[in-house]
Amino acid sequence: MRKQGTDTLDDWLAATVGTSLEGFASGMRKDLAAVRAALEMPWSTGPVEGRINRLKTIKRTMYGRAGFELLRSRALHAA
Repeated sequence: MRKQGTDTLDDWLAATVGTSLEGFASGMRKDLAAVRAALEMPWSTGPVEGRINRLKTIKRTMYGRAGFELLRSRALHAA
């Protein structure tokens, strides 16, 4: 979708009427300016999402084990 640009977005939104994606498309229409900006801007939150996922994994594996200090040191070491 990003490669096709925002021109095809309107066509895709119109094509979702009557399909199982209609609810999803309706949510996109509510904030269409943000959706267009996400497609046009070169920025990505991928690196941040990866860090958050890594920290959540560490937190999950540490649950019920040692104290906060060990969790803190592992999280800081991973970052």
